[in-house]
Amino acid sequence: MGSQSFTRLEHWVGHLLATGKYAFSWEELKQNMPHSTTDALKQSLNREVRKNNILSIHKGYYIIIPPSYKARGILPPTQFIDGLMHFLKRPYYVGLLSAASMHGAAHQQPQEFFVVTELPVLRPTRKKGIKVNYLSKKNFPKSFIQQINTETGFIKVSSPLLTAVDLIQYNHHIGGINRSAVVLHELMEVVGKEDFTNELLEYVPVSVMQRLGYLLEYKVEYVEWADTLFRLLDKKGVKLFRTPLKTGSSESGYSADNRWKVLVNVDVETD
Repeated sequence: MGSQSFTRLEHWVGHLLATGKYAFSWEELKQNMPHSTTDALKQSLNREVRKNNILSIHKGYYIIIPPSYKARGILPPTQFIDGLMHFLKRPYYVGLLSAASMHGAAHQQPQEFFVVTELPVLRPTRKKGIKVNYLSKKNFPKSFIQQINTETGFIKVSSPLLTAVDLIQYNHHIGGINRSAVVLHELMEVVGKEDFTNELLEYVPVSVMQRLGYLLEYKVEYVEWADTLFRLLDKKGVKLFRTPLKTGSSESGYSADNRWKVLVNVDVETD
């Protein structure tokens, strides 16, 4: 692509679409239109943006809107998130409800798109009615990330088990522990007992594992999976301390009379 230069932006955009590419950076644009001035390129970009042919998704990064998405004015996040994160030089994976829906465990397409990346925190992307939420982790569990093919290439998505764990850990981002339990009920259909490994314990706080174990045993009726997790924790000599099922709520007067030492301070329904 770099060996061919263009004199008109729309010609280059057409060339990108013909080669299956739906996004470009400012630097790529300058390289491929070397005879245009910066001002001329900006004017051309603004003209194409007004025509709804191009959308700036991040400073210095643009997506092309093909005719099939003209009415919406934006591509689905699954078609631009890999390129955007590569542009930002950020490791990432699609997670939470977005990942759960890809694993067949969401009744409806989530309104927001969830991406997990490393620190520092990224501000949400809000464009044309789409919101991409970014969550940050210090430890990045690369071996629990899968690749899923899309129209424009592929995206990285959390495995079903990592998705389950994140739904517990970040439940306040999706509407609370009750919502997590509802999605977990469906998600566990694609989680194998063999997926619970020592490696997972390196990335996940013990309190999250306790809540997951409690929900598996008492709320989503995956008792054998709960047993597997409990044995894993026990074999590793992990000490369990009283931890609330719902963080940030009152803990007084509630029982933790279960092997997970989870303080049941909220009534969870999965129906």
